[in-house]
Amino acid sequence: MNDIVLSLVLGLIQGLTEFLPISSSAHLLLPSLILGTTDLGLSFDIAVHAGTLVAVIYFFKSEIVNMVNSFVAYEPNLAEYKKLASLLIVATLPIVLAGLLSSEIIEQRIFNTSTIALANLFFALLLLLAFVYTKGNKTIYEITIYGALIIGLVQCFALIPGASRSGTAITAALFIGLNLKDASKFSFMLGIPTILGALVFLLLEIQTVDISYNFLNLIIGFLVSMFIAFFTIKYFLIFIEKIGMVPFVAYRVVLGIVLLLLF
Repeated sequence: MNDIVLSLVLGLIQGLTEFLPISSSAHLLLPSLILGTTDLGLSFDIAVHAGTLVAVIYFFKSEIVNMVNSFVAYEPNLAEYKKLASLLIVATLPIVLAGLLSSEIIEQRIFNTSTIALANLFFALLLLLAFVYTKGNKTIYEITIYGALIIGLVQCFALIPGASRSGTAITAALFIGLNLKDASKFSFMLGIPTILGALVFLLLEIQTVDISYNFLNLIIGFLVSMFIAFFTIKYFLIFIEKIGMVPFVAYRVVLGIVLLLLF
């Protein structure tokens, strides 16, 4: 597989899996396991993460503008957006701290295909429990500071490859009583500071290595991941209440088993 096709495939995978509760790290293993390809390097990782970041910011641009305005304009109708911004900040703090404390462990890359597959299976089943046994009806604006902290703490498990950032956040949001659509929406918005933080770490890391850049690959990865991520968010939020979480859990179980067999 040439680099252009690989850029398309990896951009597609990143765009689809960054926000779906199906683990991006597990899927990014597939091209190398099935086709024997190698990754396109740290600069490509930055490009596709930037693409998904642009997508989620653009999708929630109205909410973001209102949240920013809520801190500079004292308007009563923006109070709920100020609360939402505060909740997102609280929910982001745990993974920032956990990332800083565990950065050396992450850099050692102690996880392999088997552990990623097992993590995928475990957190998929945890998501199933949250979906089946919690029938919450809270909206995104009814989350408490305590609830936001719980979501943030559970999201820290996303530092384990195979856990799924969106999956862990949705699981926690369901456990504290949010309805499925708002649990997903909060998870997606929480992805903005989380992905931004991951980009900062990648940019710091890239300063320490000597790499060459293939700008065509970077542009392809960025654009594909951006467009796919935008439409993934859009249609997931449209259909999630109809399809529920079971199809995603079933898919992750099959994927985990496949990875274990391939390993």
